[in-house]
Amino acid sequence: MPTLESIVEWLRSLPPAGLYAAIFLTSYIENIFPPSPSDAILLFIATLIGIGTIGHVESILIATAGSTLGFMTAFILGRRYGRSWVASGRFPFLTQNSLAKVDGWFDKYGYGVIVANRFLAGTRAVISFFAGMSNLAMLRTTLLCTLSALAWNTILIELGAFLGKNWRDGEVILDRYGLVVSILLALVGIYFLVRWLIRRRKGTAEKI
Repeated sequence: MPTLESIVEWLRSLPPAGLYAAIFLTSYIENIFPPSPSDAILLFIATLIGIGTIGHVESILIATAGSTLGFMTAFILGRRYGRSWVASGRFPFLTQNSLAKVDGWFDKYGYGVIVANRFLAGTRAVISFFAGMSNLAMLRTTLLCTLSALAWNTILIELGAFLGKNWRDGEVILDRYGLVVSILLALVGIYFLVRWLIRRRKGTAEKI
């Protein structure tokens, strides 16, 4: 499997059209075959904006198109095959536990999960797939995931363009961001678990 360093070296040799294709494909693939180093790849490619190799706005729009199409591909797969694939147990990232977890998010927050999707580290492919298994409307989901992808890709490409040759620092920032998000999600999960336990205990006490 190619390393990030070998991918970066290969990207350096590409013409602008090849770089635009790489932006689209990496943004698309991360929704289908997780995990994918798409954020790190976009950070590097964005460094080429500053020297005029590729365009700023074009890069953001192409990345957003790839992210949206990838999201909706996973969404459609989830709608058509999701329940049977989860039940088969053949896909390690599609488990009954993850299904229950994401189902709970959709029940509680609905389309808000789609808006937050791009900013939730490590859950993008899972959310897009399980969104297809929910009752969310396809048109509204497409619009919201496009806006979410546009916001995230703008931040990512602006960061890479700003850091330039120090784009590796962006990886550190993203890793820390992912850790903070994971901790916050865990705390939210603990909060709702504790609240549920308290309510259950009160309900039991009232019956007695």
